[in-house]
Amino acid sequence: MTDSVINLIHEVELNIFKQFRQLTSTLNINYIALGGTLLGAIRHQGFIPWDDDMDVGIPREDYERLLDLAPNILKNTHYFLQTPWSDSNYALSYAKLLDRNTFIEERNNVNNARKGIFLDIFPLDKIPASKERQRRQILDLRRLDSRIYLKLRYNIIDNPIRKFQNPLSPEQLQTAWEYKRQRQDTMTQFNKRPNLTVYKNLASQYAYDKELFTEDQLTNLIDLPFADTTIVAPADYDEILTNIYGDYMTLPPENARTEKHITRLIMDNQEFMV
Repeated sequence: MTDSVINLIHEVELNIFKQFRQLTSTLNINYIALGGTLLGAIRHQGFIPWDDDMDVGIPREDYERLLDLAPNILKNTHYFLQTPWSDSNYALSYAKLLDRNTFIEERNNVNNARKGIFLDIFPLDKIPASKERQRRQILDLRRLDSRIYLKLRYNIIDNPIRKFQNPLSPEQLQTAWEYKRQRQDTMTQFNKRPNLTVYKNLASQYAYDKELFTEDQLTNLIDLPFADTTIVAPADYDEILTNIYGDYMTLPPENARTEKHITRLIMDNQEFMV
């Protein structure tokens, strides 16, 4: 990816984030920076130079309130809150805020869901203390993910036959919807248990024990510089980042400094290959 293209993506990402931050302020919703976005804020005071997305997390109760109220706020904007419910072809278990003035193609992710430069918005849910229950929960989630991906025709590579496939029938979409509902029930099943105090991003790309949060980490928050603005993060960011990355201040080798998602971008009537 050339510097000019990644800078363009970062510019759009930052505008999406500012729209998201306005939503959370209007709705009085707390969020935190996650994963590479949190790492970027600490190590680079902004984006990781080769990163091509942003990640934030919201405790489930506020996350559901955002999904309920944000679409009405966004209706006269060029942003779209993509969820398993607002886009019937979308298979993932978390939300994305899309810039509808852009179109992207993603690496190893061919599907019929809406596409655009995006901000990932992850719900944070309580998890059980028992290792066996943790194992059962994540296995159930993976099984349901697989069924939804299959039903909604998610593929790693494009297949020319896909262009000749009929659209999914209402019955097929309804089956996918039912799987999505089962998946959400599985993710949220422990949230009403006051004795449980550990939260997790259950859609995390990292190993199960990597992206965990205590109640204190989700409530003791600070503002960090991020590019030309600020982003909210746990005050205990050092423990969180160390748990995920180890020595997080050391840059990875150059051959690992590659974008994760976008392979093709269209905006302002121009096409950019990444």
